[in-house]
Amino acid sequence: MPVDPVLASLMGGVDFDPDRLRERYNQERDKRLKPERNSQYVEVAADFSYFVDDPYVEPGFQRDPLFDEVEVVIVGGGFGGLMMGGRLRAAGFEHIRVIDKAGDFGGTWYWNRYPGVGCDIESYVYLPFLEETGFSPRHKYSFGSEIFEYSKVLALHFNLYADTCFQTQVTELRWDAEAARWVISTDRGDRMRAKYVVLSSGAFDRPKLPGLPGIQDFKGHTFHTCRWDYGYTGGGPHEPLIGLKDKRVGIIGTGATAIQCIPHLASAAKELLVFQRTPSSVDVRNNCETAADWVKSLEPGWQKRRMDNFVTLIHGGEVDTDLVADGWTDMFQNLSGFAARRRAEALGRAITTAERLELMELADFKKMESVRARVASIVKDPATAEALKPWYRQFCKRPCFHDDYLSTFNRPNVRLVDTAGLGVERLTADAVVVDGKPYAVDCLIFATGFEVGTPYVRRNGYEVLGRDGRKLSEHWAQGVRTLHGLQTHGFPNLFFTGFTQTGFTFLVPFSLNEQATNVAYIMSQARSRGTGVVEACAAGEQAWCDEMRSKAHVGDQFYGSCTPGYFNNEGNLQNPFGFYAGNYGGGPMKFMQILHDWRAQGGLEGVDIR
Repeated sequence: MPVDPVLASLMGGVDFDPDRLRERYNQERDKRLKPERNSQYVEVAADFSYFVDDPYVEPGFQRDPLFDEVEVVIVGGGFGGLMMGGRLRAAGFEHIRVIDKAGDFGGTWYWNRYPGVGCDIESYVYLPFLEETGFSPRHKYSFGSEIFEYSKVLALHFNLYADTCFQTQVTELRWDAEAARWVISTDRGDRMRAKYVVLSSGAFDRPKLPGLPGIQDFKGHTFHTCRWDYGYTGGGPHEPLIGLKDKRVGIIGTGATAIQCIPHLASAAKELLVFQRTPSSVDVRNNCETAADWVKSLEPGWQKRRMDNFVTLIHGGEVDTDLVADGWTDMFQNLSGFAARRRAEALGRAITTAERLELMELADFKKMESVRARVASIVKDPATAEALKPWYRQFCKRPCFHDDYLSTFNRPNVRLVDTAGLGVERLTADAVVVDGKPYAVDCLIFATGFEVGTPYVRRNGYEVLGRDGRKLSEHWAQGVRTLHGLQTHGFPNLFFTGFTQTGFTFLVPFSLNEQATNVAYIMSQARSRGTGVVEACAAGEQAWCDEMRSKAHVGDQFYGSCTPGYFNNEGNLQNPFGFYAGNYGGGPMKFMQILHDWRAQGGLEGVDIR
């Protein structure tokens, strides 16, 4: 069907066939769908448990077990836990203990120290509490080492080191109804108690592995990108990987992590083989240093204004000025139809809802055509360039931004092994097999992502027992059940942050801050009312589950058309767990407004305080 000439003119011209693109997108999706869905990945346990060992701490750490009591335990020392600690400090809570299996604060940025690691969201909006700490990021897009160091700055600023238990894995949480306290057991022999517990374990620190035949037979060196083995590769995040100069290295995966580390592997390895199932969308990054005169020009309240501006734009809102003005905001303004609507208004023409949806799809097609054209303009070998072109809608997978990734495939020691969407076939003792052909490697690196589509208790690695011994794994057996994603019935004084029926935005700390603000408010209300137990009531939990269900299929048509990945639970939109199911379908702006209005009403509707 030809594009409406008026809509085409509003787009500034359409030089592609939308029907042909839809057909191509569907073909690419279909050949990647697997009946195993998330079960195509194996759990990093038993024979694979070494994949989650901490390579960044000295072995042999020991301490005496703790049997004391604190006011609040926060499980997780990433940005979620840090922001939770900050909000609780501001609310006057003093005896706070953070527990984390890592050796320091940082969460995702503690574990992910692979070469080239960095954030593709602007640092001035990504790094929280910049005004409070007086910290000035060195670049527009911070590298991972700086974000890790900033995590420590936040921990010091909020005095969270004082009572923290690092290198400690929680093994069980059990509610003691008589004492109205949580008993926290750990692998260090602890049986500490806390009035409140906040579970803030992130989704991007527990690696997943492809369940490949022969994975246990491979005799070469292996590790996952989130546990980078510098003892083998040599070098560091910003230093040459000198240990690879005589090595044949293979890497499985071409997502956001691989985009960043592949150029560094290529510059060091004797030979690099990149095994690809689905190419990423890779656009220009254009990083730059932070200008001193810009920092001096900032006025109080600048970061909140900038964050609000960014989040509004990337979720379809309209603003007078784009304060961030980067690839993210430009992309969203075009994909939301904002630019086309502005042109229509200038012509005195109204846009209908149906036309707006069509404009959004056309803008998406046009943007992805430019992404594919960029591949062709950079990668010299036509076959390799064709294999690196992404054939799906822009947000079917996380968009990537990098200035060196594509040109890496022009190096003579680098080879793309495209699996035509089928993935690696199997492993042998010394090779990776694709379509019956073995590719010998000395080292195999897994850039295969994280567990985001498995049940919550499995991801965390411990059971939670609430009132009357009720197991959280049983309560959430058919899917997560919460009030506002933060509390669940039958589990008093327990709170969650993250992707548990909350509103998602690509600016994750922005979402975590809103959640932490709400949790701190609830605790403060319980304290001011002189009560000991606060819990989501059954009716409150059910009301939020009903609201989640009413918005649950808003994105089905879009994500159902997508190539499989963690955004759409590997193509299974009915999976009650994972990224898609854990996000509020009404969108993050509405979710945050719901929390704001709920606090403003002051009645703690849906919460039982006793």
